[in-house]
Amino acid sequence: MLPPKNIHQQLDTSYTSGKISRRLEDKAGSNYLKDFVYGAVDGGITTFAIVSGVAGAALAPKIVVIMGLANLIADGFSMAVSNYLGSRTETQLLEKTRAEEETYINIYPEEKKEEIRRIFAQKGFEGDMLERAVQIITSDKTLWVDTLLKEEYDLPASGMIPWKAATATFIAFLLIGFIPVFPFLWNFFSQYQLHNPFLWSSISTGCSFFAVGAIKSKFVSKPWYTSGLETLILGGVAAALAYLVGNFLKGIE
Repeated sequence: MLPPKNIHQQLDTSYTSGKISRRLEDKAGSNYLKDFVYGAVDGGITTFAIVSGVAGAALAPKIVVIMGLANLIADGFSMAVSNYLGSRTETQLLEKTRAEEETYINIYPEEKKEEIRRIFAQKGFEGDMLERAVQIITSDKTLWVDTLLKEEYDLPASGMIPWKAATATFIAFLLIGFIPVFPFLWNFFSQYQLHNPFLWSSISTGCSFFAVGAIKSKFVSKPWYTSGLETLILGGVAAALAYLVGNFLKGIE
């Protein structure tokens, strides 16, 4: 079956000469959008779950504000630290493997050249074409090591910058996680009161869930509306469970 016409149009615009060049020049570790989405999804779900639990328990609105903001800062920072440590570990592994391969190339150049030869032979290169490919790659040490990292270890040529990954996660957590708390915070400081802050919190948080899911679709082979609905449903289930637990336990003193 042929792809729909709009798919052809997307492919035409995606594969212009300039966009191809930009994609090839971009480093694998330079895209931190996935860290932003990661923080946004978790920030929205965890904070709204707390708001739902407190609302289900029929506690005072100021408790929502206190617990929501406390979670926003503490859990957001915790996620950022975890992402930083994880990204740093991956970067250190990459640096260690790169250093090892550079050492092996210096000590065993012929053996490492044979690795390149076998890698490209498996890709279908043969004869003079194979030897030419080996010569080109092994004449540039950086390219030589990058090729080994990718083909032998399935590692990118460059890693992410840990503090940037952590910052993207923390900012996203704060931005999206603040949305469920905002209606209660508004009533706390404003003279123009919202009649049902939990309803406003639910609506605005649902919209943010859908928007984050739609953004997430950039990393998966799903339409934006499908990914948006998936995130909305998952976030809604988490909130519903928290609300039910709070409602069940509200009579406990």
